[in-house]
Amino acid sequence: MFTNLKYDLDRILSKDPAARSRIEVFMLYSSIHAVLYHRMAHALYKHKIFFIARMISQFSRFMTGIEIHPGATIGKGFFIDHGMGVVIGETVEIGDNVMMYHGVTLGGRGKSKGKRHPTVHDNVIIGTGATVLGDIIIGEGAKVGAGSVVLYDVPPHTTAVGCVARNILKNRDAKNNEDAIIMDRFCPAGRK
Repeated sequence: MFTNLKYDLDRILSKDPAARSRIEVFMLYSSIHAVLYHRMAHALYKHKIFFIARMISQFSRFMTGIEIHPGATIGKGFFIDHGMGVVIGETVEIGDNVMMYHGVTLGGRGKSKGKRHPTVHDNVIIGTGATVLGDIIIGEGAKVGAGSVVLYDVPPHTTAVGCVARNILKNRDAKNNEDAIIMDRFCPAGRK
């Protein structure tokens, strides 16, 4: 469980200009705490001790603001900068040296059984507020831009940006008594 701790601490020191020492990172960074709790929960989950594994993950969520399902697989050097609001689903697979920012969701698209969450390969960066959904692959060295919604594979060493949502709901404009399309002000790429 602690095998990669030194590596994880050094990785954060190399990626975060605000980090000053290993002891500071170990004591004060929610990312390290969330990953340590996850490693404990994941070990129990692999031994089919599901209830205690989920208890540890929920405690970690309460303490760090980072929700990682104990079934997720996470490589070494994983760093969540700022961390709050991150959600990582049960069948997520994360490679080595992956960096993500706050508000990221690695989630599923439906209630199917089996592999239903993303696979994130080595050396990937996922920006603030990105949503990556479904059984898709984020290729090695790829970058996902802040606020992006990713529903399809991202090839290695490419950058994915944008919002795939489209507005389809019509609503009656009470003031003018006519149909108006409800626009999503947070997703201008979705407007047509």
